[in-house]
Amino acid sequence: MPKLPDDGSLPPQITHVHRIPAREGQYSPWPHWLHPRVIEAFESLGVHEPYTHQVQAAQAAHCAFDAALAEDAHRLSFGRVSGQGHDESGTTARHVIVATGTASGKSLSYLMPALMPSTAGRAVNRSAPRPANAGSTGFHQRANVLYISPARALSADQLNAITAYHLPGLNAATYDGDTPAQERRWVREHANFVLTTPDMLNYGILGNHRQWANFLRGLRYVVLDEVHSYRGVFGAHIANLLRRLRRVCALYRVNPVFYGASATSANPAESFAKLIGVPEGNVDAITTSTAPRGESTVILWEPEFLPDTQVRDKLAAGASTFDTRSEAEKQAPQRISAIEQGAQMLTDLVLSRTRTLAFTRSRRGAELISQRAQRYLDETEAGLAHRVAAYRSGYMPEERRELEHRLRTGELLGLASTSALELGIDISGLDAVLVAGWPGTRASFIQRIGRAGRGGQDALAVLIAGDDPLDTYLVHHPQAIFGQSVEATVFDPTNPYVLSPHLCAAAAESPLRAEELSLFGEHTEALLNRLVQQNYLRRRADGWYWDARGVGDESGGSACHRRWSLSAD
Repeated sequence: MPKLPDDGSLPPQITHVHRIPAREGQYSPWPHWLHPRVIEAFESLGVHEPYTHQVQAAQAAHCAFDAALAEDAHRLSFGRVSGQGHDESGTTARHVIVATGTASGKSLSYLMPALMPSTAGRAVNRSAPRPANAGSTGFHQRANVLYISPARALSADQLNAITAYHLPGLNAATYDGDTPAQERRWVREHANFVLTTPDMLNYGILGNHRQWANFLRGLRYVVLDEVHSYRGVFGAHIANLLRRLRRVCALYRVNPVFYGASATSANPAESFAKLIGVPEGNVDAITTSTAPRGESTVILWEPEFLPDTQVRDKLAAGASTFDTRSEAEKQAPQRISAIEQGAQMLTDLVLSRTRTLAFTRSRRGAELISQRAQRYLDETEAGLAHRVAAYRSGYMPEERRELEHRLRTGELLGLASTSALELGIDISGLDAVLVAGWPGTRASFIQRIGRAGRGGQDALAVLIAGDDPLDTYLVHHPQAIFGQSVEATVFDPTNPYVLSPHLCAAAAESPLRAEELSLFGEHTEALLNRLVQQNYLRRRADGWYWDARGVGDESGGSACHRRWSLSAD
């Protein structure tokens, strides 16, 4: 990849260079209410002073927690609650969303209030055996935290960060598809900081909430990470899942504080309120990052034409059977594919010992970039090929954790990945990011290029245009990328095709009462009546019941949650 010349001239492949200036950090003292043990734990890992926006977010969450504790004795069951975050005294519950850029320290901002109760609280059950995926022993029944992320890799990354603090009284453990069956009971009975995914929340926790009663009675914080990823149909499912979670929590007379962490998005307070089912006025939004940042150079790159029209990319060649182009289109000049260009750039960057992450649109593309870069390195400098790998879904958990570890330690210099590494897994030290093909949204693009420079160093990002009209347009119209705000997070929780199965699952968790229907939207009763006609539910004088078709209540509920299972990864 050519270097930018000093005279300002650019290679023809570069259509635009955008520079994101460096930014100085703004710091504030630790909150006065933060326990000294928590401060010592943060400082032991090199965090001696928090950013100002971290303190603002932590303070907002802590105040909401204090208000919840003060009103805990007055809360009634969900049947007496409006479902919109108000208790009988009329006090409004508060929730927090932090929507700042990549590498702005969102994790620390929620850990400050979340770790405080379990550390300051009374620890019991210290003799309980501990599974391999758990942190230090101890359990405080009335100060539990539920962390929800859209990917198991992110949960594992957060668990490693939490357990590194070695705080007494903190039992952190993952509860997802990677958790061995023999350890799940320990998590239910002893963990006070549970990290899970939407799928396991649906099937493992809400579907068996009676087994989680001890944990749910002490639930104080629900942390939702990567909130910006909850959009479209998936976002509608998550919104209804969280309404069910709030409903189940109310059965145990708790009203936890919801804390969202999101990349920069349009109207974060509005979208987060819609996601959890509360009025927008109940959400405090922190949107200005005060974290320091090195300078980033973003290059828009249009690959050069091939010397002839021969297809050089096997991915494109495989599609020739279904080619519907005209003869004129077939004879038109072709450019080097984004896959091939990405492999060449990754090779050059690895040769210069630049730690690089290359994003592509497909699993096969990630494997091809990795394999081609390895082959080019073997031809250029023997002994470097093993420092390039691919990362995608479909790998075993042990393989994913190994790749993440090798990337963090610098053993890997180049990694080709799908969107699996777009989420906020903490990988500092990356110097460059290649984006092979437009990812679809500005929010996703900004999230990807923000993976480099997390350590405060200057960073390079390159968008390689694919053989696609949209990609061609964008690299020649940079104002469409950099001159616009990021997209809003769009989803519709009232979509009847999404809401209907969630109403069945909610009825299996506990019969639906008429006073609860406003939580799910104005058309809920009509949907319930249709589900009754379809023999999914039974209508009784006191509400709607899940029709288990002759199966016992508990197993019938599990069958319902299997039927309406989500896909989180």
